[in-house]
This record gives sequence, C-alpha cells and structure tokens, in this order.
Amino acid sequence: MIKYIGSKRVLVPAIVDIVASLPEVRSVLDLFSGTSRVGHALKRAGYRVTSNDWMAYAHTLAQCYVQADAEDVAERARACIDELNALAGVDGYVTETFCRRSRFFQPKNGARIDAVRDAIDSHAPAGRDDELRAVLLTSLMEAADRVDSTTGVQMAYLKSWAPRATHDLRLRLPDIAPRVERGRCRAARLESRDAAAQLSADLTYLDPPYNQHSYLGNYHIWETLVTWDAPDVYGIACKRLDCRERKSDFNSKPRAFDALADVVAAVRSDFLVVSFNDEGFVSRAQMEALLETRGDVHTVARDHARYVGARIGIHNLRGERVGRVGKLRNTEFLYVVVPRGYAWEREIALRDVVSNP
Repeated sequence: MIKYIGSKRVLVPAIVDIVASLPEVRSVLDLFSGTSRVGHALKRAGYRVTSNDWMAYAHTLAQCYVQADAEDVAERARACIDELNALAGVDGYVTETFCRRSRFFQPKNGARIDAVRDAIDSHAPAGRDDELRAVLLTSLMEAADRVDSTTGVQMAYLKSWAPRATHDLRLRLPDIAPRVERGRCRAARLESRDAAAQLSADLTYLDPPYNQHSYLGNYHIWETLVTWDAPDVYGIACKRLDCRERKSDFNSKPRAFDALADVVAAVRSDFLVVSFNDEGFVSRAQMEALLETRGDVHTVARDHARYVGARIGIHNLRGERVGRVGKLRNTEFLYVVVPRGYAWEREIALRDVVSNP
C-alpha cells in the first residue's frame, strides 16, 4: 500500500484483535478509510466491511481493497496489468507537472504514468467496471509511490533524488481480498457526518484527521491521478488549486471537536473504536468525555514512532534544514466504546487497557 502519514499499519493487529473480542460484531463501518488498510484487514478477518472516505483517491483504494472480491476481478486485472506494463511512455500532464515543474518523479517514470493512466480509461471506462478500474488505478498509485522522491507526503520533494526514484515504474496486482460469507463489502464516498447518519454497522471505526494537515494537500498527486482532471496548480509542489478551497472542519482547531461530536452523535452502531493520538486537536480527556455519551469507554495507549518526515526535520524551499527536529515518538490511543454495563472481558496482549472509573 502507499506510504501514508497516519497509517495504522502497526496498530492493525490490535484493532483486529479488539474487534474479534466483541462476538456480537459481524459488520464494521470504517468512516475515514484513507488507504483502507484497516478495512482490508477486517475483510480478510471475515467481517462485512463498509469503507467510506470523501477523497477520490481514498474511495478508489476502498473500492479495490474492500469492495472488490478477488474471485471476481483478480484474473482480469492481472491480464490488464501485463498489457499496461508493456506500454511505452508518453509525455503528458504528469511529466510536465510533476517531473519538470516539480521533481516528484524522474521523467522516464512520469511518461510511463501518463501512458498507463490514459490506457486505464480504455481498459476500464468510468461507470462500466468500477471495481476493475479501481484495482488498476490502485496498482498505478502504488507503482508511482515506489518510484517517488518524497519523505512520504507530497507537500514537497527531496532536494536530491531518492534511490528508489531511479527504478523503472512497474505495476503489480494489489492484494485483493476474497469475498466474505457475512455479506457484500462496499465502498462509499460521503462526507463523514452524512456517512455516520446514513450508514450502519455493528461497530464503527473512526480515524479522523488529527490536526491542521490536510490529506488532500499531502496526497494531491493521487487525487489528480484518480480524477485525471489536469487541474491548474500552484506553488513549488504543484498542488491542485482546490487544495486552497476544499477545507475540512477536522483540520481546523476551532471546529474539529464540534465536527467529531457531530459524527459521534450520529453513528448508528452499538460499538465504536476510535483511533487518535496525543498530537491531535482533541485531548484524551476530551475524547473520553465525548465518547462516554455513547457508552463505557476503555482506552488503549501505544507508543509509536512519528512519520519519517518528522525525523528528517523541516527544510526551506532551497532544501536547507531549518529549526530543530522535534519529538520522534508519540502516543497512539485506541478508544473502545461498548454498551453500558457490557462485560468486556478480554485476556489479550493489550495489558495496558484502562477502564474509566
């Protein structure tokens, strides 16, 4: 899967273990799905998963990793990927914008991205075979991610080429999960408050944005690659113009708590699991008080390394380091909400579970 700030790769086993400890849970709603890493793991564990995200690239990842079933799409996708890998490069929007005007990819790979992206529209036109299309777009995003020259976000590119950027772009079949017996998994693309009000499941998993950093701004190339709308851009990173306009309440300190409170109030589930960390706009005390409106709250704390950009430090537009590297680790919290009086007895490795008094 693509490099992603806020990725729950390390926490996925604990999240799946928590869900498994609640025998009543058969279906899960992932309300802010991002890369769909959590939804994909839960689908593989046999749960009927609905993944939701408002970003076009995230919705595409959810269509690939949650909605699509390997039995239906894998062989067709593999054949298409073989054809896409044989294409010669074409000088197009990506080459001009992200290889010349900026330097996220080497031109040889930018041209291949342009050629493959145009060809995907022929192999899987929008609205005709959306799951195959999502698998091919995911394969392209992941291939591009393997040859980019960033620290993991697209706010800027490295002053010197990352060694991986010299490799040749090559698509691979994504790790598509098989269908589950508990029912059809699906992907939705709704604003989070609308999704909370309209979609239901036995358990809802919430992983909202923590702070002021916009996922659209951090991953604008993936949004452009999926929408293929050749937007006008600005700045040294050639961001989409709508990065200035498409603002989320969750990225605003004055509005984040109220936005989260709206979602928590609207959720149509008896069980909730919320992922947040100690760098977010909402403190642990605030989060626990909010979630107590829905039931009994248990909090799991995990020490966690910050993303690689935090370890590299802050650089100016000339690529020179400015300031000092801050803290290198943070605390990730998993808040588990169960109905009042529910006996959540669990002999698991999560020995630091703390029940609120």
